[in-house]
Amino acid sequence: MNVDLTSYRIRRERELSSLYATARSLTALGELDAVLDSIVHQAHELIGTDFTYLSLLGTDGELTLKASEGTISSAFNHARVPSGTGVGGLVIATGAPAWVSNYLEAGDVPHDRTFDGLVIPEGMVALLGVPLLVGEEVIGVLFAADRTERPFEPDEVALFSAFADHAAIALNNARLYDESRAAFRTIERQVAMMERAQAVHESLTRVVLTGGGADDIARLLVDHLRGAVTVFDRAGAVTARCSLDPETGNTAQRPSPDAVEQARQSGRWATTTDSTGLWHSAAAIQAGDTHLGALLLTRRQEPSPVDTRTLERAAQIMGLLILKETAVAEAEERVSGELLTELLVSAPPVTPAQRARAHARGIDLTALNVIVVAQSETRTVPEVSRRLYALSAEWKGLAGEHLGRAALLATASDPARLAETVHGRLRRELGSPVRVVAEAVTGHHWGPAFDIAGKCCDLMRILGVTDQGATTESYAMFALLFDTERATDLHRFLDNALEPLLTHDTRRSTQLVATLSAYFGNAGNVTRTAASLHVHVNTLLKRLDRVDNILGKGWRDPDRALQLQVALRLHDLRAQLGQ
Repeated sequence: MNVDLTSYRIRRERELSSLYATARSLTALGELDAVLDSIVHQAHELIGTDFTYLSLLGTDGELTLKASEGTISSAFNHARVPSGTGVGGLVIATGAPAWVSNYLEAGDVPHDRTFDGLVIPEGMVALLGVPLLVGEEVIGVLFAADRTERPFEPDEVALFSAFADHAAIALNNARLYDESRAAFRTIERQVAMMERAQAVHESLTRVVLTGGGADDIARLLVDHLRGAVTVFDRAGAVTARCSLDPETGNTAQRPSPDAVEQARQSGRWATTTDSTGLWHSAAAIQAGDTHLGALLLTRRQEPSPVDTRTLERAAQIMGLLILKETAVAEAEERVSGELLTELLVSAPPVTPAQRARAHARGIDLTALNVIVVAQSETRTVPEVSRRLYALSAEWKGLAGEHLGRAALLATASDPARLAETVHGRLRRELGSPVRVVAEAVTGHHWGPAFDIAGKCCDLMRILGVTDQGATTESYAMFALLFDTERATDLHRFLDNALEPLLTHDTRRSTQLVATLSAYFGNAGNVTRTAASLHVHVNTLLKRLDRVDNILGKGWRDPDRALQLQVALRLHDLRAQLGQ
């Protein structure tokens, strides 16, 4: 009897020693996979069964085998069992150990057909399961199995349970360790991304401070974000584009995707994908409530929140750049307009101060030989002036607003071609009809040339011309109306042709001049003329007889009739021009 007690004591000491040694080895491990493998290995060594395995309880309510030692079937190592079935289900339900001496024949254990199908090739018969507890929560089950039928002794169950308690602690620590490492890696990535975003922001700010433009911003974004970057102005036109990937760059050259319009409407950013799998991320360029354009990032990878934030920051920087460029342009326009006004109102010769100011802008005043006046029915004078200013450098000239008109003083060898070119450019950029008139300048008499071009522009409006680029020579037959130097000739011509009729109308309150205009306008047809004047034919005939008495019956002769028609037309236009 003493021998049995001694043997039992020695065996228990050996088991406890092994248990403590195993527990110490588990606490030294860190990563979850290593802990799982070590648990089943140590359990196999400790309990001495044919094989051991460990299953964890998932959020889907299933026990999934995570590690094993001594198994022979590869299919068994992928076992998944509903938590309400098998020995594991009993352990989870009670939070206490459970065992069966013959699993397949155990009638008091809920069976799962799929798992039972894995038991046969593995040869599992006797099975012991003990809970892995974290506090009062069962996170999994540790199993010991034999391929022969047998019971599990209370000492075995107690030893295996004690081991499972240590294993659960180690397993929970490993989980926390993995979560901590994952969190640390996430923080590292976030810090790296924040540092990168900060570096991009500093680089973008440097672009503005060093006088860079949209091309520099697009290139900088591509260096950091990859893909292709496109910059759109407020009208949706592309102002800059950069790409390191030819395929992505070609796709980005197509019409702007929905993301740009969505960003414009929201005033922030938007992301879309297309049928080719490309991601389009757009950020609106805003200044208060004013839309200035958009930045578009096109690439194959979905943008991260940091990428999106970087694009938004770039849009803000781009907004500052546009405002800066606008302020500089407005200042230059003001200077250009001021010098233009001085030249148009001052008499020759040019002063040294004016010549010096023009020279500082790279302009030779002696070469400015054409004045252009532009007018639009749908656009304001300042809008047209700004467009002319943008074109002025091309013709080494000055542009601005003078006396309510948009004007360009240019250097050109062919005024007609200049008028047509400026008209085409303004028509495209303004997106609306525009009248453009060019007048050649003699000497430095820019002021008189401006007056002639302006009056010709008004004449075009009266004649119903809304969209044309021409010189004043195209309207030579009306030159008397807008050539101020020939105003005396105009008065003399009208007096000679119409003065008797005008005097009669004034004194007698008649309408002979209007009657004669209608008569010629209807090609001498009496019926149509009467209808247009809303008078009876007899009334018209009486008026024509009175014209015969005043002008003589020869006024219907071809040469005299032509002179009268021209005089009547000039008289009517002069009245509309307010001369």
